Formats: sequence, C-alpha cells, structure tokens
Amino acid sequence: MVFVIGSPRSGSTLLARMLGAHSAIHGRPEPHLLTPLAHLGYFENVEKAPYDHLQAQESVRAFVADLPNREQDYLDACRAYTDVLYGRMLSTSGKKFFLDKTPAYALVLHFISRLYPRAKYVVLTRHPVAIFSSYAESFFDGDFEVALRHNPILARYVPAIARFLRERPVPLVHVIYENLVRDPERAMRAIFDFLGLPFEPGAIEYGSHQLQGKGLGDPTGVSQHTRPVTGSISKWERALAGKERDIELVRKLICELDPRDIETWGYSATEILAALERCRSATESKRKRPRLDRYLIQRKILVMLRRNIHHNAFGRLVRKVRFFCDVLLR
Repeated sequence: MVFVIGSPRSGSTLLARMLGAHSAIHGRPEPHLLTPLAHLGYFENVEKAPYDHLQAQESVRAFVADLPNREQDYLDACRAYTDVLYGRMLSTSGKKFFLDKTPAYALVLHFISRLYPRAKYVVLTRHPVAIFSSYAESFFDGDFEVALRHNPILARYVPAIARFLRERPVPLVHVIYENLVRDPERAMRAIFDFLGLPFEPGAIEYGSHQLQGKGLGDPTGVSQHTRPVTGSISKWERALAGKERDIELVRKLICELDPRDIETWGYSATEILAALERCRSATESKRKRPRLDRYLIQRKILVMLRRNIHHNAFGRLVRKVRFFCDVLLR
C-alpha cells in the first residue's frame, strides 16, 4: 500500500497521477474506503447516523475490550475488510503497489497508521494560502467567506498533517508542492527511492498515462496539462491582489494556526503574513474567465443556489420538498 496524504487543493491529484504513471503502481481516483471505518465508534464517531451511533460506540468499545488481543483484534478485522478490496483491485492490474489518495484520510491518520503501519506514506504539503484560495476559487466561485463557513480546511488539515510529520509513526516521505512542480524529476526520484522503485521518466509526463476508473479528485486543473506546471505557485497572490476584505480574512486564518505547524509544513508564518501585506498594495487583477465546461457550469449553478439558502425562500422550499420526500420514502 502507498498512501498519498494531503489536504484538499494541495496538489494531491497531480501527485497521484504522476505516481500512478509508474509501471509498478496501480492508481485510481479517491476510494474513500477508510474514512467510514475510522468512524464506526471505536476510534471516532459520527455526529449523526441512521442508527444509534452513541449506543454503537459504547457497545463496540465494550466488545473490543473483551477480545483476546483487544484493539489489535479490532484492527485485524478492519484490515481484513480493506485487504480484500485493495488486494482484489490490485490483482486485476498485475502491479506491485496499490495507491490510495483520499484527502479526508489526513483527518484520521491515527487510525490509518495503526491499520497499515507497514504501508508507505507520501505526505504532500502546499502553501496554506494557496490551498485556501484554490478551495474558494474552485468550489465557491472565489467567495472566501462562504468557503470558510462551509469548511475551515486550514484549521482542520494543517495541525493534523503537521502532527503526523513530527511524530512519524510510520515510514513517510515529505514532499512540498512548490518543489514538486518546479523540479518534478528531483522530487519524483526521491519518492521512488523511498518506495524502492526505479525512476521512470514517464511519471513526469503523467498525461500520457490513462487513469483507471472513475471517482473523485481535481476534475479540471490536472486534466488541463500533461505534466506539472509552475503557474499555480503564485496564483493565490493574483487572486488576493488588492482585495482588502479577503486578505484580512486569510491573515486571520494564518494567525490562528500554530507557527510551528506551518514551519513543519515547510513554510514560514512570518513570510506568509509579509506576502499578504504586499497583496494589499497590489493592483487588483482581473479574473481570467475560465473556459466553460459541464463541471464549471454545474459548480456555478450550485454556488448560486447555495448562496443564503438557509435564510431565503428557495431554502424554505428545499426543506419542504425534503420533508415530503422523507415522508414518502419512510
């Protein structure tokens, strides 16, 4: 097993495509197999479920406490489930490694590192402001405030991944996104050395490799190119140039993070804040209109419909329709 660990919008889809282009690695879009397992109640619990999740949590912990090897027996059972799925998918490829890149895994690393302690972990970090800017631009049409309300990804992912990098409970290699796109050959050689695999130049030209299966991941950015490009490195600065309100929001997000966590990621909180100050005096740049495709149209419609949905007539209509659907399907 090879796990790519990174937050949403960190470039993990790009890295997974490059790794999956190697002849010994079978890569697919995000499987999301392990997040549900992590929230069955023994390690983590869900907020709401179609069963009594609090009762289930108490009961499973009591049950596991009476097993001969306690937690280890529980982990063996979880691993038996995922081994069958991973193993049988891998068996159809004839390759040596199965690659799982699912950003949500970064929030349950304590579980995954226990479940697969001998797997190889490739941890990817990217400039925190670039991550949040890309998240807002990609899913909320550039509305930073709505993006933050929907998911405070920096507050969730930066501490979790930084802790994992410091504690190193499993074999891992740390890759910085900006280094990856500036010098992809050097970065990929280091990763393949870590995996014990020979470097293959085709991994850089990932666009010539057909991705197996359908699933989640970056549906636009990675598919626009056939190899890594550097244009995304300073894109966040252009997105924030002259936008006082958004700059102040992002500055607050950075100040709320532990500077040690940012440093562990490979960046400097002081330098990030200085760059944000430079953005204040920069001339606001015109947003380049992206080429319209089905995904972009769907995304814009979703952003428009979501806006203020909890306080307007459309939101009230949706809740009524949902109520009647629940009654009909009960």
